[in-house]
Amino acid sequence: MKAVHLFLAFFRVGILGYGGGPASIPLVHKEVVDKYKWMNDEEFSDVLALANTLPGPIATKLAGYIGYRVQGLRGMLNATLAVMGPTIVLMIVLLTSISSIKDQAWVQGMTEAVVPVVGVMLAVLTWQFLKKSKSGLGWTVTLVMAVVTGLLMEVAGIHPGIIIAALLIGAIFKKDEKEGDAQ
Repeated sequence: MKAVHLFLAFFRVGILGYGGGPASIPLVHKEVVDKYKWMNDEEFSDVLALANTLPGPIATKLAGYIGYRVQGLRGMLNATLAVMGPTIVLMIVLLTSISSIKDQAWVQGMTEAVVPVVGVMLAVLTWQFLKKSKSGLGWTVTLVMAVVTGLLMEVAGIHPGIIIAALLIGAIFKKDEKEGDAQ
């Protein structure tokens, strides 16, 4: 039954994740954390942070890791194929006919209408992560880190993966300091 749930969870992500990887993240979170409870919010945050540092599509990386965690190698293949399958089929079907319908008003309207929906989904996920950060770090540190990170990415042009890697290294050193102080 786990294999069926794993396939269905990531198939829904693959079929409904219109707009690419960022649009898929809230869908994966809903399936993995809220519906099936394969992970909690903290574990999902950690996996998401690590997945963002690696090259490739985020939905595929999340499916691969979560599938492996839930059901080993078979789960990894199951979840990865489930998330990629709808895209492969839709790409083949749509690309063969897209040139004839791309100028239709309903196609352009559908594309424009999905942007605010994806924006709201990402905003909700961001708010959930901010609340979680507040409980661990407090509002002041969370807001300072959010502002500094935003400036580093948008003004300085630093890749998010580099920032995440630096924060992970900083956290490792901070943990080592705490362990050294405790001894």
